[in-house]
Amino acid sequence: MSAAIGGAVSMLAGLVAAFVASRGKAKSAGGVLVGALMAEAVKIGLAVLLLGLVLVNYDEAVVAAVVGAFAVTIVIFSMAFFVREY
Repeated sequence: MSAAIGGAVSMLAGLVAAFVASRGKAKSAGGVLVGALMAEAVKIGLAVLLLGLVLVNYDEAVVAAVVGAFAVTIVIFSMAFFVREY
């Protein structure tokens, strides 16, 4: 259960970041960059907040499993940038 919660924290933060990025109305390269940085800031902030809430409120959490699954999920979703479609 702890690993599932760790992965869910990362996935939820990523979904919210995608929503924030899609709401941007950039008309220039600089605007796109600002939107992307804003989305990443939201993702990091929400991930830290949710991870803290889980670790504080879930007494039976296995900390290594929560943090490990969180870290693996963050890395896997970050690697999606490097996937090329041929």
